[in-house]
Amino acid sequence: MENNNNIYDITIVGGGIVGAATAYKLQIKYPNLKIILIEKEPHLAEHQTGNNSGVIHSGLYYKPGSAKAKTCVDGRKQLVKFAQEYNIKHEVCGKVVAAVDESETEFLNKIFENGIANNTEGIEKINADQLKEIEPYVKSIGGIWVPCTGIIDFRGTTEKFAELLLAKQSNSKVVLGEEVLDYVNKGEFTEVITSKNKYQTKYMIFCGGLQADRLAKKDGVKLKEKVVGFRGDYYDLTDQAKHKVKNLIYPVPNPAFPFLGVHFTRMVNGDIECGPNAVFTFKREGYGKTDFDLKDTIDALSYKGTWNLLLNNFGFAYNEYRRAFSKKLFLQTLQRLIPSLTMDDIKPGRAGVRAMLLNEQGDTKDDFRIEYKDKSIHVLNAPSPAATACMAIGDQIAEMAKTHFHLN
Repeated sequence: MENNNNIYDITIVGGGIVGAATAYKLQIKYPNLKIILIEKEPHLAEHQTGNNSGVIHSGLYYKPGSAKAKTCVDGRKQLVKFAQEYNIKHEVCGKVVAAVDESETEFLNKIFENGIANNTEGIEKINADQLKEIEPYVKSIGGIWVPCTGIIDFRGTTEKFAELLLAKQSNSKVVLGEEVLDYVNKGEFTEVITSKNKYQTKYMIFCGGLQADRLAKKDGVKLKEKVVGFRGDYYDLTDQAKHKVKNLIYPVPNPAFPFLGVHFTRMVNGDIECGPNAVFTFKREGYGKTDFDLKDTIDALSYKGTWNLLLNNFGFAYNEYRRAFSKKLFLQTLQRLIPSLTMDDIKPGRAGVRAMLLNEQGDTKDDFRIEYKDKSIHVLNAPSPAATACMAIGDQIAEMAKTHFHLN
């Protein structure tokens, strides 16, 4: 047996915002627990958390009654309160969803009804003149005003969760730069083997994001679905064009496509991002257009769910790929909302990769999915708005842990 310093009550694998929020929530609820959070990268929030738009989502798009809808609204309120209490950079600035032509009216109405059903505070239908008062450079036939949407520093939030975890319990630990390679059940304890150390733990919680399916299968979870990565590229507005976006501008999403579409986001540092597109990536954690990993590629392209998704959305997929390699085509998409934008107004920005849990039919398992097995809990699917909902997800996992790990 290892010395007592390496024995923990709960090991959390994955240092994104969901993992860190879960560790924080568990430590607050059970202050005597000794918790270890293990992240393979040298910093927390290096993947999905640190490479998204930084938007505090309102709950507008999600099916009423779904886990996404409930958890988003609860999580948003908790997140804003947390940011206020701990001086996390954020602003509840509101956003517009802008309809460009009459064909979008029906789905715009559906989104509005969703928002009402999901208790999205303050939303209202606005006409073209009202929308122009909020975002003067947008050309629309009207849309929706969503005042409770905001922007936040998700990296800073994740780091604060970890800081508070350690402040609450000095015997808990946050480990960076160690990849969890294996976990072996040895009776009372599970031995967690990382790239640098071994730890003994009573229970495990996996918040692995882009690696969630692999971590689950290694733990013996029978999972038919597979995680497939989709990269989203962003452009930034140049200084000469930043005045054309005040806060957040979203299109009416196409209901036939499993992404929200290209939007404009003012970041907490004042930059304006435009994007993302959505293209299949040949590397789960690859942020460059030509990044490639043989294992990830074989994994994805040998799975019929990937092909079904691409074939079912062939026209969209083809256009997304063309746009990924063409600034001109990307600009044309942006001009649909802001016609006055020019090539000189945009410059290449960063990229993010979204984990999508696909079934064999190519449908995205779009709702949150958390399951338990013996002495472990797996977050198998946590798509957007998981960052917004992270504290509510942490509450849910803490409740599961209470029941299945018999915590008291």
